Amino acid sequence: MNSEIRQFLFDSLTVMKYSTADMDDDTVLGPAGADLESLALAELSLRVEDHFGVRFDEDEAERFAAMTVGEFCAEVARRAQTATAT
Repeated sequence: MNSEIRQFLFDSLTVMKYSTADMDDDTVLGPAGADLESLALAELSLRVEDHFGVRFDEDEAERFAAMTVGEFCAEVARRAQTATAT
């Protein structure tokens, strides 16, 4: 599932006009890496929520800025698994 989430993440970022050419699982989503701003992180969160049926709190977008691509994918996978288990 992580590879599916990663591909969706990269596809979404491309649509949002971010380059994913140098991104990998160790790339930080925020200013220290992919350079996503808070508005972009919020949009990405909404896209992921809609596609994978997971939910994030409004204040979590800031926390995502410190996550790597791999950590974010793992978090989405965990929430998706929890959502299907209930």
